[in-house]
Amino acid sequence: MPRQTNTLYLQDRAPMDRYILWIVLVISAIGVMAVYSAIAFLAEVKADGDTGQFLLRHTLRVGLALVTMIVFSMLDYHQIARWSRLFLVGSLFLLVLVRIFGVTYGGATRAFQVGLFSVQPSDLAKIALILNIAVLLVRKQEYIHNFTRGVLPLFFWTFLTVVLIGLEDLSTAFLVLVSVMLMLYVGRVSLFHIGGGVIFSIACALLMLLSSPNRAQRVESYLNLKIFTNTEETEVFDLQAEGYQAHQARIALAMGGWTGRGPGKSIQRDFLPTPYNDFIFAIISEEYGVLGSLVLLGLFVMILLRGFLRIARDAIDPLGLFLAVGCTTILFLYTLVHTGVSVGILPVTGLPLPLISYGGTSMLAAGILLGILLNISRQLDRR
Repeated sequence: MPRQTNTLYLQDRAPMDRYILWIVLVISAIGVMAVYSAIAFLAEVKADGDTGQFLLRHTLRVGLALVTMIVFSMLDYHQIARWSRLFLVGSLFLLVLVRIFGVTYGGATRAFQVGLFSVQPSDLAKIALILNIAVLLVRKQEYIHNFTRGVLPLFFWTFLTVVLIGLEDLSTAFLVLVSVMLMLYVGRVSLFHIGGGVIFSIACALLMLLSSPNRAQRVESYLNLKIFTNTEETEVFDLQAEGYQAHQARIALAMGGWTGRGPGKSIQRDFLPTPYNDFIFAIISEEYGVLGSLVLLGLFVMILLRGFLRIARDAIDPLGLFLAVGCTTILFLYTLVHTGVSVGILPVTGLPLPLISYGGTSMLAAGILLGILLNISRQLDRR
């Protein structure tokens, strides 16, 4: 087992989990091919049909995410955890600033525009919170069944972060909350306290939902889409309605069949507003069919199983266990929700598919989470 020292980098270079590494590389390659096909309409609108510049930009982002993953896999997670509180406070500060100086897109103000890139503080805050909760769980184990001394500090940082994220991005806030609650369960926080936190969270989520016409409209369009797709009467569907995106995504799934239309042959990419991001799974399903979609989901499931059954289980200390659970859970939840939106069982959320969707900060965040997971894998108890 590697020696824990006060240096940032691991002194003994134990091998990382090669299964996850190869899976990540395969998923990234699939993502580059899928985005190249999906950006045709975007390129037509913004670059006179030149898809090359968008492909290059996406490939560079994927490369940066992979480099970030490798760098974080070499950093000792014990040393990273020492800066968790400062990292979290800084992220919360950015979440406040983005509401003042951020750019508005799709009715939500979530990002800073920095040159050609947009930076979403919520992507940084979710990583910072997972780090901070893991550290607090280790420190508070002696008082973990005492609400005031043990649980309250955990809830304070969790709900403060989730509320600030949820002001403009309720979907991300929900996934972060679920990930943290699972970490708390693994950290021996009582189900009574966790249940109380869940009830409080649901109440806050309903208030946020009702206070935002845009969010309420998304839920309403989701319910209307359910009615539309189950009716036996012939109706004319309003192409300007909020449920248009989800409806077109379903068409893409249906057109793909079992084996798909073939790489680059998507038709629905011209009808979906953001096929390269929010609905990239629908494009993959159309071009590679049900079988291709199942292969992709199987790769994400393998990361989940490897993260839980190998890395978290065999971590050398509780900190590694809690971090592995948090990093693995949030990555897989993003996959589940994105897929659920594409197949029409969940309302439109705008969440990306990790390592695949066209995006900057989200791609980088996935690289950091996977890098931390791989770093833990290099320090496993191999006895």
